[in-house]
Amino acid sequence: MYFDNAATSYPKAPPVQEAMCRALQEYGGNAGRGGHQMSLRTAEAVYRCRERAAALFGLSNPSRVVFTAGCTASLNIALKSLARHGRVIVSDMEHNSVMRPLVAAGGRYPAFAVARVGETAEETVANFRRLISRNTVAIACLHASNVFGNVLPIAALGALAREHGLVFLVDAAQTAGVLPIDMQAMQIDLLCAAGHKGLGGPAGIGLLLCGERYTPHPLLQGGSGSESLSPYMPLELPERLESGTLNTVGICGLSAAIAYNAESDLSAIYREEMMRCARLYDGLKRLPQAVLYTPRPAVGKSVPLFSFNLQGKTAEKTAALLDREGVAVRAGLHCAPAAHRHYGTLPNGTVRMAPSRYTTPEEWQKVLQIIYKIS
Repeated sequence: MYFDNAATSYPKAPPVQEAMCRALQEYGGNAGRGGHQMSLRTAEAVYRCRERAAALFGLSNPSRVVFTAGCTASLNIALKSLARHGRVIVSDMEHNSVMRPLVAAGGRYPAFAVARVGETAEETVANFRRLISRNTVAIACLHASNVFGNVLPIAALGALAREHGLVFLVDAAQTAGVLPIDMQAMQIDLLCAAGHKGLGGPAGIGLLLCGERYTPHPLLQGGSGSESLSPYMPLELPERLESGTLNTVGICGLSAAIAYNAESDLSAIYREEMMRCARLYDGLKRLPQAVLYTPRPAVGKSVPLFSFNLQGKTAEKTAALLDREGVAVRAGLHCAPAAHRHYGTLPNGTVRMAPSRYTTPEEWQKVLQIIYKIS
């Protein structure tokens, strides 16, 4: 029974699997690096994914959709570029893929300041506003916590960033494919997304969507398929940020996942996933030994995941006992010590539950029975 969808969604839809197999058979050419028919067909398949991603996230120009090795790679490109210019304000619940690149940049630049996520959206925005100073260049924050599931007021933070002429970067690792994201309406300049989570694509492929207001500096330099005589990377996207051969198989899998989701009612799926999450939460709340850290998961306020612990057991012990019973969860710090510091769950961490559209009522009921038994 799989309850680790916040790490990687599983299973992948049949069209995703089929698209990846077809890519190995039909798209063996190197996109943008040849004039023969197979290379051109491959380039068409790659551009089709750019178009689908741009349409999904409200980006007007598909050429500003950049493929990366994952959300972490997207964040590294964007954050290390921004830190060249000044200070970035982040929340106190960020993943290490936000914090570590900024810490690494701190030896040379005034890298970052940390704003506390408040009890209300207004309080959160006010906390960010207080930290804006002359050398602030950007606001960068997650859309939803990968540990506790709470959603940040992205549209309001986007408005705050635009008001002060700042770049607004959003880490959508937990929300892409789960919650609606419109870059124009939310005033998002840089959107980083993982292909293998809510979007339902394979691992090893990520997205960096760049609005017209900011183009990041390249993190890597190399072959781009264009302007080969120049010793510098091209100025135009996507070539500027896509050195080397693209992950064609991963891109085709992601493209199929986006198309598959477009045929589904994602709002209804999200509500179903939240219902499963709430049922799990309610069942744990009736257990005296269970420790819960957030309010009941609710539509619009969280994504379908939450954390808990059992009194007298470490998070790792609880996860190991669940694994023996055939239940897959993730325990520990979830690469987000900042979030655990915010909720006071260091150093033990928590056990994270993350059901999906494929979780059946029988499975979540069975999981509750197992937790009752091991508690």
